Amino acid sequence: MTGAATRFPFRFDPAFRPALALLGVRPATAWVAVTDRELLIRYGPWRLRTDRANVTAVELSGPYRWWRVIGPHLSMVDGGASFGSSTAGGICLRFGVPVPALLPGGRPRHPAATVTVADPPALARLLAV
Repeated sequence: MTGAATRFPFRFDPAFRPALALLGVRPATAWVAVTDRELLIRYGPWRLRTDRANVTAVELSGPYRWWRVIGPHLSMVDGGASFGSSTAGGICLRFGVPVPALLPGGRPRHPAATVTVADPPALARLLAV
């Protein structure tokens, strides 16, 4: 990461913490960091990194059904990646150039990513385009 990062921790619903911990997703390993140049999402062993300028839109979303958001997911609707730890709500980040995130090797590439950070409105304000 370049420059000073603003970090946004994920919100964790207590009911899902044990299952997520088995995947390596814990408060210490799940966050979104934003610098003046980059966006980095860390969700346990999963990572998404892109230029901040690649974020073309932000949208608050939720609440969610647990089976659609908890854990790492691939959206069958738009091919986006979801990294969820709470059903309360999150933020969808849209990218100008799709990015890898869910599988090693760079494929598939995702046009969007949804994250369930603790303060979605603050992340949306920071990334507002």
